[in-house]
Amino acid sequence: QVHLVESGGGLVQAGGSLRLSCTASGRTFSGYAMGWFRQVPGKERDLVAAISWSAGNTHYADAVKGRFTISRDNAKNTVYLQMNSLKPEDTAVYYCAADRHYRLVVAGAPYLEVWGQGTKVTVSS
Repeated sequence: QVHLVESGGGLVQAGGSLRLSCTASGRTFSGYAMGWFRQVPGKERDLVAAISWSAGNTHYADAVKGRFTISRDNAKNTVYLQMNSLKPEDTAVYYCAADRHYRLVVAGAPYLEVWGQGTKVTVSS
């Protein structure tokens, strides 16, 4: 079983940047596609970005294209989300998730194999 722990959230002013990290531990990280999702109270959890195991494929929500970048370092069992030009509407709890099927991560399926506990990002105006 893979366990995921997010870090890097916090309070930032609009226009600023944050980098989130998600580190996996457990039996194996090998072969998993990863995704970052976000959720605000009262709304569904939405896909922000996804990356395949090899990092050869990435996918972004329209709202973050050109501002956010997903990457991974498989040697460190870590996936990153670099967030630039942050806006107040980016305020949410950010979760990382893992699944052996990249297409399911891209689809934003709620039943992905593993979820982290979330890290809160607050962007002030």
